[in-house]
Amino acid sequence: MDNQKATANRGLRGRAEALLVLITLIWGSTFVIVKAALQDATPLAFIALRFVAAGLLLYGFLARGKVAHRSVLPGVTLGVFLFGGYAFQTSGLALTTPSKAAFITGFSVILVPILVMIGGTRLGPANLAGAFLGLAGIYFLVLPSGFSEVNRGDLLVLVGAVSFALHIVMVGVYARKHSFLHLVPLQILTVGALALLVLPVVSVLMAHGGPEVHWTVRLVTALIVTAVFATGVAFSVQNWAQQYTPPTHTALIFALEPVFAALTSWVVLGERLGGKTLLGSALILAGMVVSEFWGGGSPSPVEG
Repeated sequence: MDNQKATANRGLRGRAEALLVLITLIWGSTFVIVKAALQDATPLAFIALRFVAAGLLLYGFLARGKVAHRSVLPGVTLGVFLFGGYAFQTSGLALTTPSKAAFITGFSVILVPILVMIGGTRLGPANLAGAFLGLAGIYFLVLPSGFSEVNRGDLLVLVGAVSFALHIVMVGVYARKHSFLHLVPLQILTVGALALLVLPVVSVLMAHGGPEVHWTVRLVTALIVTAVFATGVAFSVQNWAQQYTPPTHTALIFALEPVFAALTSWVVLGERLGGKTLLGSALILAGMVVSEFWGGGSPSPVEG
């Protein structure tokens, strides 16, 4: 029976990680779509529209209009971290290129093992080596010609990466204790609500004189794609899958996102990827491979 259970668990983990790769492909390919949509809407307005629409759909179809009271605080907590990630990332994306933003977001892959270690989990040498390789990749990617090349958009995306890393870690904590049917709608609605609350304040501070949204076919298409697939479907899959795979493995799989984003940007926009960008990309992926294949299984908590 133990062997059958172990085989079943491996099968579930395999399916979970395959689905995580699929949603990573979706996220990576939407960088170009969101970049284009930001010509028709301010970043926070886009986030508000995307997440309110997705949250209402999930609340109706996934939660069936009802969530457990015990899941409210965890769901809202996840939503706060997710809002921080998207608010900074989308704001930064308006000021930098899609592939660059995607690779900087990949910094969360390095942060997750560090956060897990701070939480009391041992990291092996391979995990640390993977982290250093990833940091080296970020250096070559963000600083192609020195510090003068770092713009405000890059820094905003980097702050978003920290928030995304915290979100991945916390999903790993809550996904084993609460149903994803309840967690997902709550966190998505929280992101939309926070965006709506912050939007007027940001508009006043930035002295934004024009309308927040220009309704175009391009914007509506981007909202449909991101709300349904990159939000509703993707976060449902993530919260389900993290019941069967640890946060460090989830983060490593998400390292593929910038690869998919760079390929999409190259195919759709014709964006040229220079030698240092490719080197940085290779180092990040090398860090992922080292941590995955030589880092051993799930780290064991520190005793005592």
